[in-house]
Amino acid sequence: MRLLERMRKEWFMIGIVLAIAGAKLKPSVGVNGGPLKPEITVSYIAVATIFFNSGLSLKTEELTSALVHIRLHLFIQIFTLAFFPATIWLFLQLLSITPINEWLLKGLQTVGCMPPPVSSAVILTKAVGGNEAAAIFNSAFGSFLGIVITPVLLLLFLGSSSSVPFTSIFSQLFMTVVVPLIIGQIVRRYIKDWLERTKPPFGAVSSCVLLMIIYTTFCDTFSNPNIDLDKFSLVLVLFIIFSIQLSFMFLTFISSTRNNSGFTPADTVAIIFCSTHKSLTLGIPMLKIVFAGHEHLSLISVPLLIYHPVQILLGSVLVPTIKSWMVSRQKGVKLTRPTV
Repeated sequence: MRLLERMRKEWFMIGIVLAIAGAKLKPSVGVNGGPLKPEITVSYIAVATIFFNSGLSLKTEELTSALVHIRLHLFIQIFTLAFFPATIWLFLQLLSITPINEWLLKGLQTVGCMPPPVSSAVILTKAVGGNEAAAIFNSAFGSFLGIVITPVLLLLFLGSSSSVPFTSIFSQLFMTVVVPLIIGQIVRRYIKDWLERTKPPFGAVSSCVLLMIIYTTFCDTFSNPNIDLDKFSLVLVLFIIFSIQLSFMFLTFISSTRNNSGFTPADTVAIIFCSTHKSLTLGIPMLKIVFAGHEHLSLISVPLLIYHPVQILLGSVLVPTIKSWMVSRQKGVKLTRPTV
């Protein structure tokens, strides 16, 4: 029973493994021009579905209460969409002389360019007892910013590496990301009471569509005999991702707990999770558009696929430590900073 319960809870991660395994067994099904017609069903319908779903689920009407914390929002958004990608770029200049697969390194850069997720950072902030309103605001606002800023960052740091012209890339982004998101928000205004009453499984719907995108992405990879991924590079990238996560969580903690920072312990909790988490749900569709037709798209996607479970795992492990620190601070007990 415990195993079944665990599998039910981690169904999405199991789904990713099965999607990649399925692509390995029968790549011809999901390649461009194949039975699934991913050039239409994925590039347009699936991506638009995810962002329409995001528009329906984003509770923007609840964000006004958090608007006053401008300094907090600036810290999170600048760290997420400026400091994070710039630091990763500098770090990759050092890693470029190593034997690590160059496309996995490019994938690490794409991780840095991603916006914050809508769910995981909020859930972990709430679990600790942090500033949930700030976490909701920055996750939602970061997602909106990411629609414009993430593609620009990807093109700035990596170029498109695609045969698709820049104008076509932004045109497709507008039609499959911005328009569905706006329509979703408009529809939400009219059915908000019904949504609050029935609580549709928005997360599950987006995750199922995302599994289809992951499947077709890896179908393209496994159908290309020229692509080879060595295990050494994969293990090193996994270690690097763990290191990046821990380092940035510790850095945000140190920065937000300085005597003159002006942030409360509850603010610090929101900063730690919102500044370091990255969105898989928004990231994979954007990579699919910006790197359309690229033979190494799946390799570029691998670090983001790894980063997603790592951020949830590390966050969950650190929840008790951060929670005990916050409680002690709120009681006025002066303790040393926790080891992260």
